[in-house]
Amino acid sequence: MEQIRKIALITGASSGIGRATAVQLSEAGYDLVLCGRRKERLEELAAQLKTDTVSLVFDVRNKSLTFDTLNGLPEEWKAIDVLVNNAGNAHGLEPIQDGDVQDWDMMIDGNVKGLLYVSKAVMPWMIERKKGHIINISSVAGKQTYANGAVYCASKAAVEKISEGMRLDLLPHGVKVTNIAPGAVNTEFSEVRFKGDEAKSEAVYRGYEPLIAEDIADAITYVVTRPARVQIADMTIFPSAQASATSFWKDD
Repeated sequence: MEQIRKIALITGASSGIGRATAVQLSEAGYDLVLCGRRKERLEELAAQLKTDTVSLVFDVRNKSLTFDTLNGLPEEWKAIDVLVNNAGNAHGLEPIQDGDVQDWDMMIDGNVKGLLYVSKAVMPWMIERKKGHIINISSVAGKQTYANGAVYCASKAAVEKISEGMRLDLLPHGVKVTNIAPGAVNTEFSEVRFKGDEAKSEAVYRGYEPLIAEDIADAITYVVTRPARVQIADMTIFPSAQASATSFWKDD
């Protein structure tokens, strides 16, 4: 019996959760469209995977480049079964009155507008086929606002609402939508947030064991491999030492 081809498109695939998800979905038999800004990392990842891949180098914040790149996919690669909207960022951690407007733009453009641009390109292909599954990577910050993170939290709260709206609007078209909200995950997240300050980045995860990228990839793989009748709408995933956006049990 011939195996049915499955294709997943992952944004932010060059590191962290996106990279771990690519590895696990490849092991699950998915051919992959790997999207990211760092060509060398995408090529290195593709060389390690067991299934066929296409690498697309672009920044989701760039609207015209995003649409041109995705629409330029060969037709046989547009039959996307799974879209993982993983690309995103956090920049800065300070009171809103002291916030850097450029940081705000980067978070809103990446976390909200970039997710919408990619989805806008891919959704018509899913609607035409009457099948598909969109995974939006949100954050516990989208559910609980914390001090000094107003704009980041707002950008992830937008992802939460976009996920809900997508699920409603795409229901008649057979397209599932899942929102996944991780808590503390030890990736490049804090290094980016603190703009390369290693001391501040390491302090975020000191005194407890955070999640790792593979934990979230496990959840994504679980969600997309459920029976067709199952739609998991929302998942919040904490490390065992975390109970809310700001509540941690740390060793002294």
